Amino acid sequence: MNKKTKTWVISGVAAIAILGGGGYYFANSYMGNNVDIEQVLPASTAASTTEAGTGTTVANEAAGADQLNGDWTISEGSKVYFSVTTSQETVNFVDEQVSGTWAINVDDASQMKAEGQIEMSGIDSGNGQRDGHVKEADFFDVSTHPQATFTATSFEGLPAEWTAGQTVDFKMNGTLTVKGVEKEVTFDAKAAYENGQVLLSATTTVTFEDFGMENPHSVVLSTENDIQVQLELKLDK
Repeated sequence: MNKKTKTWVISGVAAIAILGGGGYYFANSYMGNNVDIEQVLPASTAASTTEAGTGTTVANEAAGADQLNGDWTISEGSKVYFSVTTSQETVNFVDEQVSGTWAINVDDASQMKAEGQIEMSGIDSGNGQRDGHVKEADFFDVSTHPQATFTATSFEGLPAEWTAGQTVDFKMNGTLTVKGVEKEVTFDAKAAYENGQVLLSATTTVTFEDFGMENPHSVVLSTENDIQVQLELKLDK
């Protein structure tokens, strides 16, 4: 066995549950996190703001059915992240090839519908060789399963009015489909209405076993079983 072969270890990148998974090997020199998670929600959730140039404090306006109800489309700047924690660090992957819709009805949450998908070819960890491994047939099998999807089945806790610039907390239940495997999940979600957009941040945790995987480990590197999936979405009406 030559020196190059000996440096190969199991990587936790297989933790991308929404895109399918399974452990894979890559050169030791390719390990490391290169992706920072960028959140779409406003940094401040204060109930009031100061009007520029006047020093006057003004209350943020409420957004109700007129502003919120209707069909919203996932727009540019939306991203889906996948994170796994190894014995060395947490490694993030991002996919910017995101599309989908959310039909909002704050008067009747039972009428809400949402669906989204990502193109598996868009997986990016900031390392092309590492990403190439996860797209091969033994792992994500991008050529056979080019997309992964989420379909929301119910929403819990959404109020009838949102204060512009503030977040609202709710639960989003639905089905995550990866490589033909369906998994019922619940996202802990936050949303905000700001500048005519709906901003959505949501996280859920799945495991390797949920998609028929074994969490990768070796004498060099071990990977926790949990995989975090994080949505950072911007939606336009």
